Amino acid sequence: MKKKMLFLMSLAAPLLIAGTAFAQDAVGSNENDVSMAKAIGAALAIGLAAFGGSLGQGRAAAAALEGIARNPNASGKLFVPMILGLALIESLVIYALVIVFVKM
Repeated sequence: MKKKMLFLMSLAAPLLIAGTAFAQDAVGSNENDVSMAKAIGAALAIGLAAFGGSLGQGRAAAAALEGIARNPNASGKLFVPMILGLALIESLVIYALVIVFVKM
């Protein structure tokens, strides 16, 4: 019982105390809110772009390696399109990063 009470208090105390830390005047809060929303949006955008790009690169590399493993003579025909595809996927992630920096 004592451990449960200590656990609940350790969760509740920061919630009760943290409210005063975020108190601010109503004047000028709009600029901070807008910049905060931009930062959160930029972080989500680049995070999703990197996550999607890494999934695409992983699947492309896995498919190319599986094709090479099934037919080693086709490695020359699979290597160049795989590298080109990986470069295009990576360029989309870099494009998302550029857009994030331009919009900030």
